[in-house]
Amino acid sequence: MRARIFAEENRKWWTLGAVAFGLFMIMLDNTVVFVALSSIQEDLQISTSELQWVVNGYALTFAVLMLSGGKLADMFGRRRIFIVGLVIFTAASLACGLATGAESLIAARIVQGVGAALMNPATLSIITATFPPRQRGMAIGIWVGVSAMALAIGPLLGGVITEKINWSWIFFINIPVGIAGIIVARFAIRESRDESKEQRLDLPGLVSSGVGLFALTYALIEANNYGWTSGRILGSFAVAAAALAIFVLLEFRQRVPMLDLSLFRNPTFAGANIVMLLVALAMFGVFFFNSLFLGNILHYSPIQIGATFLPMTILIVFVAPLAGRFSDKIGSRWLMGAGLVLLSASLFSFSMLDLDSNFWDILPGLLLGGVGMSLAMTPTTAAAMGSVPVDKAGVGSAVLNSMRQIGGSLGIALMGAIVAASIHVPPTDPRAPSQFVDGYQNALHVAAAIALVGAAVAVLTVRKVHHPEVPVLEGA
Repeated sequence: MRARIFAEENRKWWTLGAVAFGLFMIMLDNTVVFVALSSIQEDLQISTSELQWVVNGYALTFAVLMLSGGKLADMFGRRRIFIVGLVIFTAASLACGLATGAESLIAARIVQGVGAALMNPATLSIITATFPPRQRGMAIGIWVGVSAMALAIGPLLGGVITEKINWSWIFFINIPVGIAGIIVARFAIRESRDESKEQRLDLPGLVSSGVGLFALTYALIEANNYGWTSGRILGSFAVAAAALAIFVLLEFRQRVPMLDLSLFRNPTFAGANIVMLLVALAMFGVFFFNSLFLGNILHYSPIQIGATFLPMTILIVFVAPLAGRFSDKIGSRWLMGAGLVLLSASLFSFSMLDLDSNFWDILPGLLLGGVGMSLAMTPTTAAAMGSVPVDKAGVGSAVLNSMRQIGGSLGIALMGAIVAASIHVPPTDPRAPSQFVDGYQNALHVAAAIALVGAAVAVLTVRKVHHPEVPVLEGA
């Protein structure tokens, strides 16, 4: 009997290890790619708009399919969908590393996004189904810690790999990690699924949201190539507006919608999601173009680019948990507002960089950004999740994560459009660097304004939520 209990206890931690493998790969891919952007562009001879698709192909697919990934895990089994996602992600990582041109790399990144969208929602569900309430907090804490570790080491690891080996190895390192995760998941994770209520995949919602977001992103990224008034771009904006309007109408009418719009009747949940969208809109584009600025304008090596981001990522790792504790005590509202004001100051600080800047000119923006991101992101998550009923926590989490990914995709596209509007010469022209810096500074001014709008939304909409303590029976 004691041996059986010991075996079951061990199995739980092996399960957590398998889930952590998958989560680590997803989070690592969010940071290592930014450091390698200049090297990828130079090696494959691809344009900035194609480079944007390398990042957005992954982020947009991840965002669009995440809610469906959660539904599929509930319907067909969380372990099964997690392993399927892990297999797809690992195979796509191999294809990314072997890519020889923009088209093959973008296609592989899109497939990677499919794998991530199947894996990510299942990770937290598996932990919740595996660990009893008395151990669940510790397990989720480790889960969060893995995300933070990937965030912290990603830029420097990506820089070392890109400079000392080759950028393709930032994808190849996923392969042994993925294989190990598949093996452990196959034997350690018990299958579980949601059998308590009707489950149905919302295909019309999936298609309409996917078409709308792709069309909007396409229009923003390609507008400077074809002209803002061209039929192709105006048509893309029209398709985006129509598809997203159809998506909203469908979700109101669906019996089992992909996106439960009733959650947005709660002003705190709606406000927190808008803030998350705006934070990602402001910051993802900045990460993208900061990496290009450091690599192409200041001529930093990949390792130097990765090391430059360390002050910000280390601050996020250490300050984010403290921000979470404070949000429990005083509520999220003012922390979010203060965080977004600091983010705006960080972006304005970055906008003062030019062709002659050095690390000490960059450092204030990094420090302000690290504290600002911590004060904004953790309380925003706490506010959103604290404002939804416990039985809808899964869909609430998926909505918030989708908002972050959508905001990131649109942010890269929007900032790219602003930067591109200032560039009127080919990359080889001596005037190109100064024109890039002009566009970069304009984009940062817009991003700083977006962060201030986010601060206003947080203060006006978010309120402290008081939930009565509900005792959880160990055997339930």
